[in-house]
Amino acid sequence: MTPTPTDAQARFFIAGLGLAQIASWGSTFYSFPQIAERMSGDLGFTRVELYGAATLGVLLSGLAAYLVGVAIDRGLGRHLMAGGSVLVGMLLLAWSRVETLLPFYFILAGIGLLQAAILYEAAFAVVARRFGSLSARQGITAITLWGGFASTVFIPLIELLIALMDWRGTLMTLGLINILVCAPLYGWLIRPQHDVPLPAPGPVKVSAHHNGPVAAALRAPVFWLVLVSFTAHAATFSVLTYHLYPLLLERGLDAASTVAILAIIGPAQVVGRIVVRITFPTAPVRLLGSVVVLGFPVSVALLTLLPANFMVLLAVAALFGAANGIMTIIRGITVPEMVSRQAYGAINGLLTAPSMVARALAPVAAAALWMSAGSYQPVLVALLALCVILAGAFWAAAATTTRSRPA
Repeated sequence: MTPTPTDAQARFFIAGLGLAQIASWGSTFYSFPQIAERMSGDLGFTRVELYGAATLGVLLSGLAAYLVGVAIDRGLGRHLMAGGSVLVGMLLLAWSRVETLLPFYFILAGIGLLQAAILYEAAFAVVARRFGSLSARQGITAITLWGGFASTVFIPLIELLIALMDWRGTLMTLGLINILVCAPLYGWLIRPQHDVPLPAPGPVKVSAHHNGPVAAALRAPVFWLVLVSFTAHAATFSVLTYHLYPLLLERGLDAASTVAILAIIGPAQVVGRIVVRITFPTAPVRLLGSVVVLGFPVSVALLTLLPANFMVLLAVAALFGAANGIMTIIRGITVPEMVSRQAYGAINGLLTAPSMVARALAPVAAAALWMSAGSYQPVLVALLALCVILAGAFWAAAATTTRSRPA
């Protein structure tokens, strides 16, 4: 009998996967700024060179997203997530021995490529395959709650490790965490024999030339509207992740106030997810998303128009963080509820790829706009326009979904 997301066995599966996600995110994503700062001092790499390698990794992760989704749809999630963790661990160990720039770029490219197999999108696809795409909502929401603690756990842990054993020793420790913790957890928890059986192949009433659920999704307007919304969201969040600190300093805030404002975003993300899980556990994603996307243009508009008052900006950051936290859940459940009930991994991978590209390139574009204007005001105006597109595209997708249910 296939387990449901409310079974004790299923809860144990989600908790284990969540713990592994904390370690995967913490060791491969949140660790980079701290490690990069120490590398720059020791090896003389410039900030542009360091973050150029990270950008390359994000781009490759986006390119791999579709193929990873297809592989998980075919029952290979265990091999991908466990094997990917082993390879990531080996690359982190190799990174600890880096002396020159070229090997560093090759290593970051490999880690970026493998992130497509070990982070949220892969975990969401594994959960959807385990419980069935329509029953996966609780599990996906719970995974985002676990993942929300990755920065809380790993940023201070990495700071402690660097103090005790420098950045090279820290990378060796992170590599061993992937090999000895993440890989065994993924390999033990993800068992294809527990997956919900795939639906029997048969015609889907979309058109006479139907070539499967992926082709059907690509012909549906809702897919492209959601893709535009998610891509605009990724660009917005990426720009503010990299530029909010200097932006607030430019507005006249001191460093301590700026750090306090930035620090509220992470907890606000977790609070937003908890509120959704407790208060709106079964709300249709088209309705939940239609409300949440409004938080992005509102928060950016307030950031653009209001004076640089600490308490006001703290509230704006909290609003933005909560909206972004809930948006992670929406990304995970939009495919089965709005696009298609089949081929979750493949379709979600197609939606993820342009978002990853936008996440990689948007901060560079914002930096170029800042350099040409000499201030962040044009960047904020561009972000506001992007947020309007984000919200408008999702609202249009929601309206489309009410007229035609996903097959």
